[in-house]
Amino acid sequence: MKDVTLILENGSRYKGKSFGYDKGVQGEVVFNTAMTGYVESLTDPSYSGQILAFTSPIIGNYGVPPQTRDEGGLPCNFEGERIYPKAILVNDYTEKYSHWNAVESLGEWLWREKVAGITEIDTRALALELREAGVMMGRIVFEGEDESQAMEDYGDINYVAQVSCREVMRYNTGAAKRVVLVDCGVKSNIIRCLTSRGVEVVRVPWNHDYSAMEYDGVLLSNGPGNPDMCMEAVAVLRKVMETSGKPIFGICMGNQLLAKAAGASIYKLPYGHRSHTQPVRMVETTRCFITSQNHGYAVDAATLPKGWKPWFVNMNDGSNEGIRHKAKPWFSVQFHPEAMPGPTDTMFLFDGFVELL
Repeated sequence: MKDVTLILENGSRYKGKSFGYDKGVQGEVVFNTAMTGYVESLTDPSYSGQILAFTSPIIGNYGVPPQTRDEGGLPCNFEGERIYPKAILVNDYTEKYSHWNAVESLGEWLWREKVAGITEIDTRALALELREAGVMMGRIVFEGEDESQAMEDYGDINYVAQVSCREVMRYNTGAAKRVVLVDCGVKSNIIRCLTSRGVEVVRVPWNHDYSAMEYDGVLLSNGPGNPDMCMEAVAVLRKVMETSGKPIFGICMGNQLLAKAAGASIYKLPYGHRSHTQPVRMVETTRCFITSQNHGYAVDAATLPKGWKPWFVNMNDGSNEGIRHKAKPWFSVQFHPEAMPGPTDTMFLFDGFVELL
């Protein structure tokens, strides 16, 4: 296990040991407070371009499951096709795993996919620093590597274009209702939540013009990076909203894209929401839900134009967690109702969307 150092853009240094691929990388350093689900997190395309720190002290204890697929061709155990973070940071990596469905260790998986993994990092201190200073760029440096290379700006890179599909893909073909899924980095379980409800899914690239296609509704997926990099997707969405009143449902990045198409503004959160226990409240009610989240940007609810209103609000910091149109079937949420491995408190949103088709 080689010595390795995490260097933040403010000069802070955290020393650790390598248990993954020995490759120096740079990315936006973020932290996730979930205690389980590291396999699903690592295969979530929304982590593209980031160095992910897990605050749960022990990571790797249940290993990694096989890369099997269901009858629709979707990964059974993963949310995407590969590991998306540039590197991961943990306090205590457990090489000896124990789980009935595991076939390899986390370190073996990282090595095979050429992703760096660093253990013995003081992730508690790192999370506290990021909470105070906000997320920042960082670099993982192995002994003998150059530390002087300039760091890139995470917000200036279109990560959505890197993880979106390259061509139109179809699932559950021939179903009575059809949904166009705008793939900004979609998680597999979003597709599964639609097909399991008897819907045909037409998955299109993030900048594809689907306005002339035949469909009954549109779903805007999650995705990584700065939503301002996705103005082509916003332009197509605006054209659809101007010419059609069909249902639109946005998730995570989809919430931000729908808001931008409506005319609202987006801003970057200090350190984002990345956990499985974010409490949200449905506006104008006392109904609260526990949600899984992974995002660094949010909608400025104060800039929503006439005809729109906030739908959910975060109970920790008051940030927007969803919007909806007052008259048309257009709505979106900042959290993940399809979350794997949970919670499933808001899975009913898929039922409501399908009923509107």
